[in-house]
Amino acid sequence: MQRLCFALLAFDCLTPPQPLPFAALSPTAPELAAEALRSANNGFVLLCAALVLLMTPALSLFYGGFVRSRNVLNTMVMSFAAMAVVSVLWVLFGYSLVFAPSTGPLAPFIGGLQWAGLANWAEPWGEGQLSQGAVALFQLTFAIITPALVSGAVVERMHFGAWLAFLVLWSTLIYLPLAHMVWGPGGFLGPEGLGALDFAGGLVVEMASGVAAGVAAALVGRRRHYPQAVSPPHNVTFILLGAGLLWAGWFGFNGGSGLVAGNLASLACLTTNTAGAAAALVWMAIETLQRGKPTAVGVATGAVAGLVAITPAAGFVSPMAALLIGALAALVCSYGLQLKNRLGLDDSLDVVPVHGVAGLVGILLTGVFCLRSVNPAGADGLLAGNPGQLWIQLRAAGFVVLWVGVGTYGVLTLIRQVLPLRVSALSEQQGLDINAHGEEAYNGEFTG
Repeated sequence: MQRLCFALLAFDCLTPPQPLPFAALSPTAPELAAEALRSANNGFVLLCAALVLLMTPALSLFYGGFVRSRNVLNTMVMSFAAMAVVSVLWVLFGYSLVFAPSTGPLAPFIGGLQWAGLANWAEPWGEGQLSQGAVALFQLTFAIITPALVSGAVVERMHFGAWLAFLVLWSTLIYLPLAHMVWGPGGFLGPEGLGALDFAGGLVVEMASGVAAGVAAALVGRRRHYPQAVSPPHNVTFILLGAGLLWAGWFGFNGGSGLVAGNLASLACLTTNTAGAAAALVWMAIETLQRGKPTAVGVATGAVAGLVAITPAAGFVSPMAALLIGALAALVCSYGLQLKNRLGLDDSLDVVPVHGVAGLVGILLTGVFCLRSVNPAGADGLLAGNPGQLWIQLRAAGFVVLWVGVGTYGVLTLIRQVLPLRVSALSEQQGLDINAHGEEAYNGEFTG
């Protein structure tokens, strides 16, 4: 028996091993590497999406600090309402209309509906390094914050029902086509069309919100106490905290816009921080020269202006160019804010000069400083011997002013036929927190 066991063992050792039944199904090394890359990029984009989504509550905190204490809840809820309304629209048809390919004469202006309901969420994006679901979530956060920015021009007097209607109509009729024209396949303004460069939303987010804010402020009208009794910010701590969170979120906003966790994301984050810091310093210097001391509100405002200006250029310019872009944005926007006050436009929280003007500055300076050596997918700008790119940027900016300005006027005029755009004089005097929501930010403040 012992000899038999040894014989069987020797025979088993000499027999070549047979492959397991599932070995043929095991992924190859290239397949494993591709899956690892896809997972890494998906994780990076999802993290950036979370950072950008956080920017909308940060914006509500930033805006909430500026208004009177009786309106802080309403101001913040306007931003949260944008998160709810736009998220639903995006899933139903928004993502599809921006990024799905389409045919026919309208293809440069709007996408198709084949991806409605995000039916393609599990499919690969582009060359397969991402999933459509990750890109959809990331781009949703841009669609949310754009109309939320507009709210800063009409706080303390816009009817909440009219605001909800504005979110639906403006996002559908103005934002979605514009985003397709800049970022969608075959878009009228993008690489396959006019050739405008907009890395992370100088046209789509910043200029669009600034132009819409100016039109909305004019149509809704001034606050009844403006400008004779303009109230100071009720909580400057909110403003600084909100600005700081916006600054942090901007790393996702710009850094994630390349949709790849690589050198381009590193560049975008570096240029973003550099421009914000430069603008904050220049704004402090301006206030010191004008008033003798820098204000906390000024530091926050300057930083945001610089972050806005670098948004279209973040992935196309060098860090030194970002330094200049931030400094120039602070100079131009500071003057723009003073001009707005002289013109008497009651853009309550300075959306026009800080987002509209800074966005325009960034779009134009992208055409000055962009370098193909920095990003081969971009172009050379004016300083690299290509003045044509600056002309393209200017034409794209002019188109956005017309598209958003006329469109916003039409949307608000339509809403005005059905709903009042602003609250009653009594509600405005008492505050919108108690009248629109039946709540108070600070218990016992309401006096009737």
